[in-house]
Amino acid sequence: MSLRRQLLAIAILLIATPSLAETREEPATVAFARMSGKCSTLRVAGRGFSCRAVSFYQTEIGRANFTIVLDDPADSRHIITFSGDNGRRQDNTYELPVDRMLLKSKDRPKMDGLPVPLIETSTGMCRQLGSFVSGQISSIACHATDQSGRTYEVEFESDGSPVTMYRVRPSRPTIQ
Repeated sequence: MSLRRQLLAIAILLIATPSLAETREEPATVAFARMSGKCSTLRVAGRGFSCRAVSFYQTEIGRANFTIVLDDPADSRHIITFSGDNGRRQDNTYELPVDRMLLKSKDRPKMDGLPVPLIETSTGMCRQLGSFVSGQISSIACHATDQSGRTYEVEFESDGSPVTMYRVRPSRPTIQ
C-alpha cells in the first residue's frame, strides 16, 4: 500500500473511531497533520518496530494525539496513539502530557468496519520540536507507561519536508 493511501486510511480511522465508551460518540477531529521522516526508536511493550507513518490530530474538545502506524509484517492494522490533554507550547516546543494509549490491531473488535482501540490508562509525555504553524517539525519523542507496566516509546525525526496540515470540518452523516 502506498504511503499516501496509508495516511488516508489513518485519517479515516482517526475521524471515525469510537471513543472510550463505545456507545458515546467521540468528539470530531478538527485538525490532522502528517509528517514524513523516520522513527529511530519505536518500542511497544519491549518489542521493537519501525514505523510506516506518523501523524497528529486534535479533537474539537482539545484532546491531542500522536499516532504511529507500525511496520508490523504480522499485522497491517497495528497502530498506537499517545493521547492527552492540556498540551503546552513554549517557543518552538510543544509538550503533551500523555494519559492514555490507544492500541489498534487486526484482532480488535470492529465498529462500522473499523477497529475499536483498546484504551490503556497511562502516564507519560510527548515532546515536539517545531511548529505546525510554520509547517516544520524536526522531531517528536513520546514515552508512556500503562498501568500494567508496559512501556511505549517513539523517537521520530523529520526528513525536512513540510508538514501537510488539514483542517477537518465535521458534517452530519449522509447515510441513514
